[in-house]
Amino acid sequence: MWLYEKKLQFPINIKKPDPRMAKLIITQYGGADGELAASLRYLSQRFTMPNGETRATLNDIGSEELAHLEMIGTMCHRLLDGADCELLRKSGYDTDYVEHGVGVYPQNSAGVPFTAAYIQSKGDPITDLIEDLAAEQKAKQTYEYLINMADDPDVIEPLRFLREREVVHFQRFGEALEIVKRLNSGKKYF
Repeated sequence: MWLYEKKLQFPINIKKPDPRMAKLIITQYGGADGELAASLRYLSQRFTMPNGETRATLNDIGSEELAHLEMIGTMCHRLLDGADCELLRKSGYDTDYVEHGVGVYPQNSAGVPFTAAYIQSKGDPITDLIEDLAAEQKAKQTYEYLINMADDPDVIEPLRFLREREVVHFQRFGEALEIVKRLNSGKKYF
C-alpha cells in the first residue's frame, strides 16, 4: 500500500541549533492542527468515503501527512542538535529538555501531549470532508505564523513548502466534496 523512500519529501538543511524554533515547530508534530492529527484523521475517515476516488484522496493525503510528520520531526531534531544546556535554558526549552531531553515528542508548542481527541471521524462523508477543509486551513495558518517567527532561511523554506502542500490538500478535499455532493444528488434506484 505504501512505498517508503529513505529521503524527505523536501530537503531539510538546517545548520545551526535554535531550540526556540524547535519549541514552536513541534506544534506541527503533535498539536491539534499538526501533521500527526491530520494523518490519523484522514486515514480513519477514508473507510466511509462513498467511492474509490474519494477513498483514494483521503488515503493519499493521509499518507503524505506522514511524510510531513517526518519532515517536522527532522526539523525539530536538527534545531536541537548541538544545543547545550545554556542555549536550551536561554531559549525556554529547558522545561521540554527535563521531560524529553532533545528527543522529538508529539506535543504542541505549549507542551500539551498529542491526544486522539484532536481528530474526528463522523462516518458522514460531507461532515468529514468539511472538517478536513477546515483542518487544512488551520494548518496553513499555523505554518504562516511559524514562518513569521522564523529568521533562518533554512527553516523558512521547508515551512513554505509545507504551507503550500496544505493549499493543495484543501483543493483536493474541495474536489472530493464536490464528488460526494454529485453522488448524493443522483437518482436513487431501489
